[in-house]
Amino acid sequence: MKIFHPLRTLTNYPSTLLRYDASAGLSVFLVALPLCLGIALASGAPLFSGLVAGIIGGIVIGSLSGSELSVSGPAAGLAVIVADAILKLGSFETFLVAVVLAGVFQLALGLLKAGRFSGYFPDSVIKGMLVAIGIVIVLKQIPHALGRDNDYEGEFEFQQLADGENTLSEIYRAIATMSPGAVIISVSALLLLIAWERIAKKGVTFFKVFPGALAAVLAGIGLNELFRLAAPTLYMGRSASQHMVQIPQIAAGQSFFSIFDMPNFAELSNPQVYVVAITIAIVASLETLLNLEASDRLDPEKRVSSPDQELVAQGMGNMLSGLIGGLPVTSVVVRTSANIYSGARTRVSAIIHGFLLMIAVFLGASLLNRIPLACLAAVLITVGYKLAKPDIFVKYYKEGFSQFIPFIVTVLGIIFTDLLIGIAVGTVVGILFVLYTNSQSTFRVVRNGKDVLIRLQKDMYFLSKPELKEALRELQPGDRVVIDGSQAGFIDHDIYNMLLAFKETAHSLNIYYELKDVGLKKLVSRPNKANQEVTVTD
Repeated sequence: MKIFHPLRTLTNYPSTLLRYDASAGLSVFLVALPLCLGIALASGAPLFSGLVAGIIGGIVIGSLSGSELSVSGPAAGLAVIVADAILKLGSFETFLVAVVLAGVFQLALGLLKAGRFSGYFPDSVIKGMLVAIGIVIVLKQIPHALGRDNDYEGEFEFQQLADGENTLSEIYRAIATMSPGAVIISVSALLLLIAWERIAKKGVTFFKVFPGALAAVLAGIGLNELFRLAAPTLYMGRSASQHMVQIPQIAAGQSFFSIFDMPNFAELSNPQVYVVAITIAIVASLETLLNLEASDRLDPEKRVSSPDQELVAQGMGNMLSGLIGGLPVTSVVVRTSANIYSGARTRVSAIIHGFLLMIAVFLGASLLNRIPLACLAAVLITVGYKLAKPDIFVKYYKEGFSQFIPFIVTVLGIIFTDLLIGIAVGTVVGILFVLYTNSQSTFRVVRNGKDVLIRLQKDMYFLSKPELKEALRELQPGDRVVIDGSQAGFIDHDIYNMLLAFKETAHSLNIYYELKDVGLKKLVSRPNKANQEVTVTD
């Protein structure tokens, strides 16, 4: 188990890792660019606000994060909340005040050590979330790969806000209206990415160092420009076309500072601002903690992130993002997954992606607006596939239904609703399976003639009540019965009352009935030589 402090990583950064982190940072930048713009568009906010959030998420949160591999930016899961909040508060400037306050609340949560709650999500649910996100990425990118862009980049809900379709109907319409130019670009980019990765695995230096995602994007730009010259009917257009990356450009003579929106702090007296701030803080913190758990599971070095440090970093990031006109920021699965699968070693990759976003905004818009979304769709489809490989389903199926059912429920819940609903449903199912599993073989009945010992072997929850009641019902008149609770760390209130009430039944049936070390037991913690142990008190 490895735990790293952010300042230690940056201060003692080994230069030998730079080529890995630089390559990964560039790949994440290419993925993050359309996502930042698409989420801003879906939120009803200025397009620059999405880019500002991406820059803050990379540079600021990347530097302070509790994780080496997590990447932060504007999150699709907050798009509906943001759009609704802007309408309720009346202006984007007032909404920015709520973003600043949300950052303050997150900072307080981090300082209060609230990050520990991330450990309460079952592993099967976290893995289900990763697989579901992988499937959703693939499904959502198929229309873009086919040239249909009615739905914005970055939306992961099943019911689409942009055009009233859903994930499956959007694919059907994309197939019916596919653009040959987009298909050629996306298929070529996808084949290039597959071949690039295979050659890189064989140890060819150039293919290991040069990012496959960048090669796919350059190939997409080249093909589209070739279409423009030799086959105009296949040409996908430039920035004026919906199918291209569309970075807003600073107009000639426009002030550098004029592109930033500033919060209207005169609205601090508006109670609705605080309601929106608390909502954003809770949802953003939940998404961040979930993604932190997921990134630790994907980390090849199996490092353990600090959730409390991450909440502090997110709070600082959201405060700054709100101050200069950015959307709320969270740790996000898609960019984190792209970062890990691109070979990132440390947080430097996230920081590099943030600087590249900043360069793109101020210097590279005209060039980047030549990128067709079809080639970026190919890059995202490869990331999605790696998250949702078929052998993951086989692995969880072999681990038994107690793991597979919460896993598959989480997967289906996220695919057919959204991230938070799917996680909530999966977690509830996971908890029920934990309770069910704990209710199995919780006691043992040993009979020797008329002597009967009922030994409570583990924690006794209410789910064990029917089976225990049946065992008591099978006792015969004249039996000498001892209920031994010395091995039970916890005895549920219902179980205790039932055992106590059976005393009268036993007396009427001439059954000797003794309760040994049976009471309302609660788990109490106290330190010992191993730092902490659980003791039982009556």
